[in-house]
Amino acid sequence: MTTEQDMADEWASALEESGDAEPEVQNVELDELEDTSNATSMTPEELSRLDSILDIPVTISMEVGRSKINIRNLLQLNQGSVVELERIAGEPLDVLVNGTLIAHGEVVVVNDKFGIRLTDVISQTERIKKLK
Repeated sequence: MTTEQDMADEWASALEESGDAEPEVQNVELDELEDTSNATSMTPEELSRLDSILDIPVTISMEVGRSKINIRNLLQLNQGSVVELERIAGEPLDVLVNGTLIAHGEVVVVNDKFGIRLTDVISQTERIKKLK
């Protein structure tokens, strides 16, 4: 079983290999996080309703980019074909939950698996503004 320190060491090692790591990294002790939300001011009935939605599955997707092509070109695609995306290389990926943009991130590789490091989380007020 790996400890949190082992996992942190693996990530640091992988980041060093990718060239993203800072030259000097120091471990620091952090205080325990406290829940500062208004959950304590919620009634038991409200907490019960909130608990009922916490296990609802959602679809999370990371979008590298998009492209529009006609059906003729789509049917001509085969192994080795390249589809040009509207994004510039190095531009952040979009992180979508059920089709709604919630964050931007960048691709990382750890132990031969892809992951996303979130670089910017869209605030709730910004998401609501986009709905209008």
